[in-house]
Amino acid sequence: MTFEEYVLARGPALMRLACLLTGDDHRAEDLVQDVLAGAFARWPRIMRAERPDAYVRRMLFNANASWWRRRSSREVSVSRVVDRPASGDLGTDAVERDAMRRLIMRLPQRQRAVLVLRYYEDLDDAAIAEILDCSQATVRTHAMRALATLRERHPAAPLTVPGSPT
Repeated sequence: MTFEEYVLARGPALMRLACLLTGDDHRAEDLVQDVLAGAFARWPRIMRAERPDAYVRRMLFNANASWWRRRSSREVSVSRVVDRPASGDLGTDAVERDAMRRLIMRLPQRQRAVLVLRYYEDLDDAAIAEILDCSQATVRTHAMRALATLRERHPAAPLTVPGSPT
């Protein structure tokens, strides 16, 4: 598979993953562009890897982590949301999704990455562990803690996530 074929096939999925990891569409575009530029330079080596897609996802995750490590990249969050819709409002579903997205964005980076890779990318613990370079038990611990935090911060959230063991 050539680099161009890979980008055509997996580019949109990488962009969606970056959007979920960063919480910002514009920063996600920059992140994917930087990662693909790096991948282009190493493409022959990446193609020799057993799972090239996991390799590129790992590059994406590492690039996002590097961005967060830089002090100048810190964002200032507000203490309260000014406008809340009334119940029955046409935008209520969108607002609830946005509220959940904001809660997810407040999770520690590793926990957020595990949730995104597990429930959005539909990867199993082994694949997530490979991408995040940790053990499967660590992946399960991050997922458990992230879901517990979300339940605590959003009491109206369901007690179980569809597809997860009860």
